[in-house]
Amino acid sequence: MSFLDQISEPTLLLNEQIARANIRRMVEKAQRQNVRLRPHFKTHQSWQVGEWFREEGITAITVSSVKMAQYFARHGWQDITVAFPLNRRQLPQITELALQITLNLTVTSADDVLFLREHLTAPVNVWVKADTGYGRTGIRTEDTTALDNVLKELALTQQHTFLGFLAHAGHSYKARGVEAIAAVHQQTLEKMRTLKNHYLSDWPHLQLSIGDTPSCSAMEDFSGMNEIRPGNFVFYDLMQNLISSCQIEDIAVAMACPIVALHPDRNEVILYGGSVHFSKDALPQQDGGVIFGLVVPLTENGWGAPLPDTALVSLSQEHGIVRTTPELFSQFKIGGLMGVLPVHSCLTADVARSYLTLQGKQLEHLSGIIV
Repeated sequence: MSFLDQISEPTLLLNEQIARANIRRMVEKAQRQNVRLRPHFKTHQSWQVGEWFREEGITAITVSSVKMAQYFARHGWQDITVAFPLNRRQLPQITELALQITLNLTVTSADDVLFLREHLTAPVNVWVKADTGYGRTGIRTEDTTALDNVLKELALTQQHTFLGFLAHAGHSYKARGVEAIAAVHQQTLEKMRTLKNHYLSDWPHLQLSIGDTPSCSAMEDFSGMNEIRPGNFVFYDLMQNLISSCQIEDIAVAMACPIVALHPDRNEVILYGGSVHFSKDALPQQDGGVIFGLVVPLTENGWGAPLPDTALVSLSQEHGIVRTTPELFSQFKIGGLMGVLPVHSCLTADVARSYLTLQGKQLEHLSGIIV
């Protein structure tokens, strides 16, 4: 039976061949650049997809929550970085994890370090979150007073090990084109190297960790860095294509949606597939509007190139509205299926809660597990 015959509701399709090629390409880049690849698993959140990384030699990973760390620890991952600010209310879970695996935590203040020293006896490694310009959280690399205070507390914290500085140049997601990505990346490299040079005499083993998919995908120079932590690259999406991180052909997921109504008077196709299936992430268009995905024809082998002048233009909770051309409208039938490339694969995967491969195999997602 074809995988298409299994679909009766919005279903996130996963092309394993494309995803594995994306993984292999990033592994090879890290090897060329002599940096450790510690991929972020927040995009796929699937132990089965995680095995594809393991087959490429990956042994250490990044996650965005303690819950995610617990999930992947249960599936055999022994070296996990939680690249999210320390959540003190999860101390019991952190303690349990620290007794089982090599756990690397992220702190954003001297008070965080003091808390760990006073309340966490099980040893962990500590990254200090550095803000290189994104402005979301972390300590600005220029704020040496705050950084000095953190490192003074770390020097007094014997049971935990200071690894170095960790940064996420999230402002690269605002880039449009390789040159704009390069500008963000170069700024990040310079700020991180300056930080290391400032503290290297007191901390000779200090490491630097960076990780945003646009920079890790489009750039080649990572000199001075010890590890990279991209995540979205495993699937990519339309946003990454807009940024110039990937080609359309690199996108490894597509949402398959049943067609439930047709409106020929306005060349619109109504899908069973709304914001609860895609999220509300959108791409701005030159005419001032937005789209929530591009339409691709589904075949027994996956999907083809996006159809011209055809896009998902509106979402409500369960409904999706696709606008197309009069020439293409006739090819759509009620009861048929339509493929849609997502704007943001991380959020789409999270709300989809599972995957269907082109071989008809169901893969799990952490959000779909009932604990």
